[in-house]
This record gives sequence, C-alpha cells and structure tokens, in this order.
Amino acid sequence: MRVVSRCDARVQPFGWQGALLRRRAAHRRRGQQVCPRATLNVEAVKDVAGLVLFSALPFVAVQALADSQYGKELLENVDAQKPVLQKQAQQREEERQRARQQSPWFGNERPLWLGPLSQQPPAHLSGELPGDYGFDPAGLGRHPDQLSKYVELELLHARWAMLGALGALIPEVLQLSGATTFLEDRWWNVGYVKLTSDEELAYLGIPGLRIAGGSGVAIIALCQVLLMFGPEYARSCGIAALEPLGIFLPGDKNYPGGWVFDPLNLSGDAESYEAMRVREIKNGRLAMVAWLGFAAQAAVTRQGPVQNLLDSLPSATST
Repeated sequence: MRVVSRCDARVQPFGWQGALLRRRAAHRRRGQQVCPRATLNVEAVKDVAGLVLFSALPFVAVQALADSQYGKELLENVDAQKPVLQKQAQQREEERQRARQQSPWFGNERPLWLGPLSQQPPAHLSGELPGDYGFDPAGLGRHPDQLSKYVELELLHARWAMLGALGALIPEVLQLSGATTFLEDRWWNVGYVKLTSDEELAYLGIPGLRIAGGSGVAIIALCQVLLMFGPEYARSCGIAALEPLGIFLPGDKNYPGGWVFDPLNLSGDAESYEAMRVREIKNGRLAMVAWLGFAAQAAVTRQGPVQNLLDSLPSATST
C-alpha cells in the first residue's frame, strides 16, 4: 500500500518499510550537516570551580591545620590538660544527674504520653532521657544500641526541622509585611523559581557574589555534600574529633557543649540545662509535625503556611 505526501507529492511506502527508509534518509541528512565545534564556557567552568573550592575549603583547611606542627602542639596541649578537663566534666555530669532526680520531667513520676490513662511504660524507657513519655508501642528501643541510635536521629531531625521551619516562615512574613521583596517567598517553590528564572544565584543573596552562578542544581547538590562531609565526619568520630584543633568538648556527640557549641554557657546551671534539653526535644517534635502540615497545605492550597494562617482567620474569611 502506498500513500501520497501532501508536502512534496512524492510517493512514499507505508508501514515498517517506510519508517526504515525515512530513518535512513534522516541519518544521511545529519551526516551532511557540519557539526559545530564544541566551545568551552569559561564562565561556567569558573563558577563550578569556585563553588567546589569554596565548599571544600573548610574541611581542607581544618585537615591541614590538624596535620601541621601547630596542630600537633595543640593536640599535645589538650592531652596534657585532659585529666583536669575530664574531671570537671564528670563533676558537671554528677550535678546534672542530681538535677534530673529533682526535675518533674525525669524519673518514674514524669508525665506519660496518655496522662493518667497511661499504662506502665516499657522497661527500657526509665525516665533518664529528655522528653521520655514512655511511648514506644513497637518496642523499637528495646536494645540499648538501637535506643541510642534512635535518640540521636530524633534529635538531629528535630534540630533540622526547627531550623527549616524558620527558613519557611521568615521569608513569607517579610514578604507579606512589605519589609522586603523576594523572587519567591513560598518555601516549596523557591528552588524551582530560582533555577528556572534569570536571577543570579548569588551567595547569601548578595548581588555579584556569584559563587553558585548558573551551575545548576546538580553542582550545588555536590557542593552541599562537600560542605556537610566535614561536620558529619566529625559527628561520626565523636567529641574527640576537634581535639587536634586544641578544642576539648566536655559533653557527648548529642550535647557536645564547650565554647564552640555553647558560647553563652547556657549549660552552666544544671537545672536550666536539663530543662532546656526537654524544651528542645519537645519543640523539635512539634516542628517535625508542623512540617507535615506545611507539606500537606502546600499540596492542597499552593500557598505558604503564613498565608494559610491568614486565610483561616475570621477577619480574612469575612472579607
């Protein structure tokens, strides 16, 4: 069977034979075209190289300092003072233990998750942990190693959720109040708008500081991995990871303390320290639940959480 094309009135075969002939003709036409020479985008290379170097610089600098002679002297100084520092840390831990015994948020008399209707809490939840309401129906923390792992992961995600909530709320508040103007203030749409617009991806929003440039999300994600490698490596090594820099951390990897992580010495008072640990995990859990609400509202209303709150107020609905 044959069909006549309206374009050139040539008779073309129909079916698989015609498709094969057309593919061969297209291949010949492509071969006749002159392929343009690949040009190297110097600006893109500069952007990518600058971004990678900037991301790797902190870890490389810290490692170079630790391997230097000065770093070795710092480590020797910490080793010489460590017995005294460890004794002071042990004394602080004993004070905190007494504070936990007197606190209503710890021990057997602590509030449980279902109030007076709560059953006997599991044996592995003895009230020593901040925010322990005796809730573990699946028994995920029966083994001590697993319990320690889940405590660390919960605290880590809680802190990220609190920081992320601020990052989602503050730009929208500033935009709606007229204090400043963003290209996009809705948290769920910021990345898409920035990557599909002509706006420069300037570092910290400073015009001209084009460290990210137009490198694209893949390169930016790579540099995020480089930036987080150092802190995550140090966290996996524990509090001793900073000793080559002459820094002794008196706590543990969840609450390291010291002037690096507690510059205002808020943990100096044992009672306040234990109370702040409880507040931190409670607010962190609330932030993680809030993010479920942020995501659900964004999927349904296509708005940010602040705008959703304003729309739900009686004054907004009445108008």
